[in-house]
Amino acid sequence: MLIECIPNVSEGRRPEVVARLVEAVRGAGVRVLDHSSDASHNRSVLTLAGNAAALKAGILALFGAAIDAIDLRSHRGEHPRLGAVDVVPFVPIEGATMAECVALAKDVGAAVAERFAVPVFLYEEASDNPARKNLEDIRRGEFEGLAARMSQQGWAPDFGPAAPHPSAGASVIGARMPLIAYNINLNSDRVDVAKKIAAAIRHSSGGLRYVKAMGLKLDDRNLAQVSMNLTNYEKTPIFRVFEMVKREAERYGVSILESEIVGLVPSAALVSAAEFYLQLERFGEGQVLEHKLRSEP
Repeated sequence: MLIECIPNVSEGRRPEVVARLVEAVRGAGVRVLDHSSDASHNRSVLTLAGNAAALKAGILALFGAAIDAIDLRSHRGEHPRLGAVDVVPFVPIEGATMAECVALAKDVGAAVAERFAVPVFLYEEASDNPARKNLEDIRRGEFEGLAARMSQQGWAPDFGPAAPHPSAGASVIGARMPLIAYNINLNSDRVDVAKKIAAAIRHSSGGLRYVKAMGLKLDDRNLAQVSMNLTNYEKTPIFRVFEMVKREAERYGVSILESEIVGLVPSAALVSAAEFYLQLERFGEGQVLEHKLRSEP
């Protein structure tokens, strides 16, 4: 069984703290495939892989280290956040089913709540509550509005206390299919343009299916960014998102400076972009040298 886990933690400005978090996970016997930090977002993303038992141990170790090091009462960053360990998705990769990832999410959520007194909300496939399926719905109001939100009817957590942890807030744990974290930086500091573009392309406001987007400012670089999650890269590929952002930006006299992928990406997503931009005919992944080498005995 191979499951991917991509925890997002609310720390991206203190590399020594991020290093401690990564080592805590490694020390629990989990394979760390990648980790990246963003100072403007003040957020780090870890990409882990292992079986259910190893990932449970690794996530509990991560929570222990993060709660010791991160205090959301003094945390500031451009990215929305609810907790010190903000979100923990489990993704089936090989020999694992979505049902097994759902069971793992519930097991880990219960263990986190019991050991650390951190409220846990389940999301995506792990949640049976329609109001708790989408991460952005759970995280609305962020850490600062969490206590008031949890006092409302229908917003008791799935596990743990009915009030936020004083410094670590709450966490969102669930199971989902793979997504691509994809950002496009504009050659401008106009955050109003980035927000208009995000509204035009995200599905919730009438844009592209399988795209979640927000516009924000990268203060350290004085740039505006369209920050996105692509939840189905096969049905809404990267190149289509890039082209739509480009066209929307041109409406406001703004160009694209660069784009970035946060964490790991399936090779098929990049192959489809190569096919589109190079206008390749009858091209397949079997023509990629590394793929061919791995598939041949």
